[in-house]
Amino acid sequence: MSLLVVGLSHRSAPVSVLERAALSADAQVKLLQDTLAAEPAAEGAVLATCNRIELYADVDKFHAGVAELSTLLAQHSGVGLEELTPHLYVHYEDRAVHHLFSVACGLDSMVVGEGQILGQIKDALATGQELHTAGRLLNDLFQQALRVGKRAHSETGIDRAGQSLVTFGLEQLSAGRPVEDWAKGKRALVIGAGSMSSLAAATLARVGVGEIVIANRTHDRAERLAEILTGGDATDVLARAVSMDAVPVELTRADIAVSCTGATGLVLTAETVAAAVEGRTGTPAAVRDDASAGAAGHLAPTGAGTEDGCPLDLSAVQGATGFSVMGEAAVAGMDAATLEQHAAWVDKGTGTVERRDSRRTPDEDAAADADVITALAATAATIGRIPERRRPEAVVTAPRPAPVLALLDLAMPRDIDAAVHRLLGVRLVDLESLAEASADAPMAADVDQVRRIVSDEVAAFGAAQRAAHITPTVVALRAMAADVVANEIARLDGRLPDLDDKQRGEITQTVRRVVDKLLHAPTVRVKQLAAEPGGAGYADALRTLFDLDPETVAAVSRAENNTENAKNRGRA
Repeated sequence: MSLLVVGLSHRSAPVSVLERAALSADAQVKLLQDTLAAEPAAEGAVLATCNRIELYADVDKFHAGVAELSTLLAQHSGVGLEELTPHLYVHYEDRAVHHLFSVACGLDSMVVGEGQILGQIKDALATGQELHTAGRLLNDLFQQALRVGKRAHSETGIDRAGQSLVTFGLEQLSAGRPVEDWAKGKRALVIGAGSMSSLAAATLARVGVGEIVIANRTHDRAERLAEILTGGDATDVLARAVSMDAVPVELTRADIAVSCTGATGLVLTAETVAAAVEGRTGTPAAVRDDASAGAAGHLAPTGAGTEDGCPLDLSAVQGATGFSVMGEAAVAGMDAATLEQHAAWVDKGTGTVERRDSRRTPDEDAAADADVITALAATAATIGRIPERRRPEAVVTAPRPAPVLALLDLAMPRDIDAAVHRLLGVRLVDLESLAEASADAPMAADVDQVRRIVSDEVAAFGAAQRAAHITPTVVALRAMAADVVANEIARLDGRLPDLDDKQRGEITQTVRRVVDKLLHAPTVRVKQLAAEPGGAGYADALRTLFDLDPETVAAVSRAENNTENAKNRGRA
């Protein structure tokens, strides 16, 4: 059997795909159960965080294992296999171990060096143990990953490079100002009461916000978190719990809102946020109409090209050039046929495009437009395109006012409508914008040291696993030798019945010492050889040389696995 991991993360997939592929707790359980039901897999564990989904398994066939695990991820995530496959990565054996150890150290996190991943690995292990899907290999792997992660944080300064997503998100919201200065005295709303929301609340209290309101679907959990915050000695923050129904009202009072729930739909729509801004400012929230606003869905402003029957996409042309649709640059590059269609449309007087000269009559405007565009069409037919004779003027964008509401969305799938990006007076930071910002974040000098730790630990883990692989064979060999000694002593009793107990004991001990000495050097050496790369074949050689019963070896292996699994469940 061999270790295989198939997954996707913020490094391999856009946030939009990760968001759709996110697994609920129930989906993770079903995925694990189906993984063990699949033919290639004997063990399974799922590591699912806000920016990664990984399925670990102990498989007996590589290609069949990759195909099966990929299919299972697609089925349970709801993203089609053809769409998901380009974003999947595969690691096998030592590379899979190296990957998990790197993840545990925070080297593969969106924010390098963050320590939250250790808790998520521990949760993944506990789930695998509870469902009995994590056997000896995955128990050993995840236990060691936790130790490697803790070693990296204790022996290096990786913590100086790493931050939690909460801290990094607050830094993005503060836009260059020290977070403590920016957050001091502000009112904060935290939606959710899970581990990430609790971290957000604790971080907000630490940086000096004046009040924290906790909203959660289970009111008791929100109250417990509020009590913990209020009772802490490190801060004097005021904290209280509210129901989810109170979120729209609380949003009108809040300066900062952090959301991280397990909801499958939006928790805060663009309309809710717009209403909160209006409640704070007394005026309706304006929508940005500049190109930097990004996709806005239903909040998109109406463009110029909405006239019925117009053959040109005037809004696209106008937005691309910064000119009036009547300007020469507005039709630069248009083919002649399209321009002729537009000229005919204008000539019929059906267009409602703004005229350049208000002193002319509509008929004169239409005739002038038709003449200009017909001439441009003729030029296009001759030289293939419309010449642009002047440089387009820069689009002047109205300065955006300082945000009155800062939103941090750490949920996967997202809690806050992405259209909020277009609302004036609101600053939204979500996982997608965090991923873009983290790509430019500097890495600490200690990262190289952590990488060396990971490499050393991978080598040690591989050696231990290879040595453990031969242990059942060595145990079976010694058991066979003990049976031989017992049988020979029984034969001796039959041939020399007059031996007293002292004599029989001396003879028995002598024979056992001879056998132990004969087996000691070969068994020690074979363990050493098996721990080296390529040493897996020594177990087979040992079984062949001593004609060991394969079922005896398998029985020893099963007994050791059951004992080890019971210990691991106790540790978790």
